Amino acid sequence: MTFQFAPAKREQVSLLIALAGASGSGKTYSALRLARGMSPDGKIMFIDTEARRGLHYAEHFKFMHADMRPPFTPARFVEGIQSAEAAGAEVVIIDSFSHEYDGVGGIMDWADRLASEGVKSPGNWKEPKGAHKKLMNALLQCRASIIFCLRADEKIEILRENNKTVVRPLGWMPICEKRFMFEMTASFTLTPDRPGIPHFDLPHKLQQQHRSMFSDREPIGEESGRLLATWAAGGEAPDAPTSSPVAASGAEELSAAEWDIELGKAAEQGNVSLVAMWEQIPREHKPTLKAALDRRHKLTAAEADRAKAPA
Repeated sequence: MTFQFAPAKREQVSLLIALAGASGSGKTYSALRLARGMSPDGKIMFIDTEARRGLHYAEHFKFMHADMRPPFTPARFVEGIQSAEAAGAEVVIIDSFSHEYDGVGGIMDWADRLASEGVKSPGNWKEPKGAHKKLMNALLQCRASIIFCLRADEKIEILRENNKTVVRPLGWMPICEKRFMFEMTASFTLTPDRPGIPHFDLPHKLQQQHRSMFSDREPIGEESGRLLATWAAGGEAPDAPTSSPVAASGAEELSAAEWDIELGKAAEQGNVSLVAMWEQIPREHKPTLKAALDRRHKLTAAEADRAKAPA
């Protein structure tokens, strides 16, 4: 017998956290504060793809730094993460992980090079996506927690409706492989007008057991990291949420019709946002909303994800 079973017990669970946002939204500072809360002893390894910009914070935080240079292939990120784990990291920060997607040597660059060599689409994506899959497998096997800083853009879609050109905002979209955010324990979108403060009306993932650890009124900080680390080690999460992901108050009192509207808004951001919103809906409303989820909202989310996919 090669398998042995024991009673399930949450202990030393690794966490995958994504912070997405434009320049000036506080991603790096928030990541370091979160990491310091998760690892007060400073067992933090920083993989820097941004020309050593992480060192701007060297006087304020205790961490080990590595300067990652191109090419930003998936295999290079695997090497960096495994090296950090071997060096004793409790938390690894990667800033910016978007380079794995659109940086020099990233999977888009790789696919474009293959296309220029005559490999027709979608065949030119086979090797890059295979390498990305290996990277994801490595992330899921890592025993250290990882915080990913991701760039984000405000996307639009240009359509023709009734013989008129219509510009439809698609919202903030993280720059990464389209399924990457699904693998996160939690993810947040930050904006320059409120640096470090999560927007719960923008794409995010926040499971029920972690809602009490984050607020949409205060910047992400050490206390959130401490609570996450305590939970990952087997401790209990705080009972009372600091705020509701849907609204500052009264989310539990929304009617099924109001939740349907929230689902529609989330679906327009894609499947990541739709799944996160579905997890927030009270159990008693889900049977009523299940048909709408399957018939309408999943189709809207799939369309939104197709719009974000590379051509």
